Amino acid sequence: MSRTMDQGSRFLCWSTVEIRRLLWIFGLAFGLVLILLRFLKLQDGNVLSSLSSTGNLAVVGNTADSIKILNHTMEGRNKGDFHGTHGGVNEYNLAHNSSRASASLSKGSPKNATNTVSISQMNELLLQSHSNRNPKMPRMFSSSDEELLRAKSEIENTPLNYNSGLYAPLYRHASEFKMSYELMDKMLRVYIYKEGEKPVFHESILEGIYASEGWFLKLLESNKKFVTTDPAKAHLFYIPFSSRQLELTLYVPHSHSRDNLIEFMKNYVEMLIQKHPFWNRTNGEDHFLAACHDWAPAETRGRMLSCIRALCNADIRAGFVLGKDVSLPTVNVRSAKNPLNDIGGVPSLKRPILAFFAGYMHGNVRPTLLEHWGNDSDMRILGRIPHVKGDRNYTTYMKSSKYCICARGYAVHSPRVVESIFFDCVPVIISDNYVPPFFEILEWESFAVFVLEREIPDLKKILMSIPEEKYVEMQKGVKEVQRHFLWHVEPVKYDMFHMILHSIWYNRIFRI
Repeated sequence: MSRTMDQGSRFLCWSTVEIRRLLWIFGLAFGLVLILLRFLKLQDGNVLSSLSSTGNLAVVGNTADSIKILNHTMEGRNKGDFHGTHGGVNEYNLAHNSSRASASLSKGSPKNATNTVSISQMNELLLQSHSNRNPKMPRMFSSSDEELLRAKSEIENTPLNYNSGLYAPLYRHASEFKMSYELMDKMLRVYIYKEGEKPVFHESILEGIYASEGWFLKLLESNKKFVTTDPAKAHLFYIPFSSRQLELTLYVPHSHSRDNLIEFMKNYVEMLIQKHPFWNRTNGEDHFLAACHDWAPAETRGRMLSCIRALCNADIRAGFVLGKDVSLPTVNVRSAKNPLNDIGGVPSLKRPILAFFAGYMHGNVRPTLLEHWGNDSDMRILGRIPHVKGDRNYTTYMKSSKYCICARGYAVHSPRVVESIFFDCVPVIISDNYVPPFFEILEWESFAVFVLEREIPDLKKILMSIPEEKYVEMQKGVKEVQRHFLWHVEPVKYDMFHMILHSIWYNRIFRI
């Protein structure tokens, strides 16, 4: 009897140990299943899901179809060496599709065609950002947020017969843009942080190829209409730093390291967060910055990813987020006193050169361009032209050419895009993954040609295949769009200053 009980006790003891062991194994297996489900969730079946595994981008329809879908949706309902998977993604949930494209596209060689996002695909990404976003509501809803929601409703419900008075082919939706611009002009208020020491903060460089950030900073800080000193009334918060000044001040020559620049901006933002309550209300989504240096995407990592970043280096493979970030035009300002010097061109019949490019052989694209077309009699594809006063040789070539080649160097952006527009020359953009300025508003394919880098051997065939009447229409578009790319000492309606501010305002409205 006692022996039987002892055996039963040992059996009961053994069963308890085994049960505990089985429970531990079951818990481990359950945790692994949860991790697997989380991974599969990241690979969902939307238009960009295949990017994560294959690097390819699924596209619905061609460019024209994308535009039609986008316009119909609007009428009916209405972004260095940074990689999108680096620090900051945990702090900021990049919920919509273009951010996930940035993360996936950042992996792999830029020479790999499967990692290239064409202009047609960018149209699809923009459409997705408008129709499939998952914005976070502010922790404390303010009267400024309510004003933005009312403005959003008015923009979405703009009458189709609303008279914009604009040259409609330039815009994705001219009437909607006009309504949005007028609402911005009437109600937008911006708070500018006072913190930050010169020269990195509150100081402008107004000449050279990084001048756009300087002009914007100067004109906004001196603006009496949009700027408010009361943060409770602000719709947007401006971080007034200069990426060019940051580089000039802190970069250690020949160090090949930007770590101290990145750390400097990280510490500055952490200081703002600790000192003020504004950031935490929206996780920084109502904050913005304007930066033109090539390194700006790297300098605005981490928590700054949640801001609206107006970047000249608008590279979708370097973390630029369509629908949130703004492509800042790169303009080579030669005279701060007269930024509009030598603007204008000649009619198409007086342009005997098919296409023109000249410049340093930076990167891989320009040498390839020169190799294929340097000896072509119909084009002028050159290296660096010897400097003459006022760059008359360069300007004369641009004014004598039907098409002006805007080929990337080390980074995707180039001042040639705006220079082409200055001189009434149809831009031909050869820069994979570059998001052109004001992309959320302008219909770029109405006045510019986009050629993939791998299509350089077919460049002449592509240009020659464009009918003359189409070229004339495109040149007219270049003339009409020119006013959006001009800096004025005193800002005027629809100029560069107002267009940058509008794109920031527009993207903020459609993320709330």
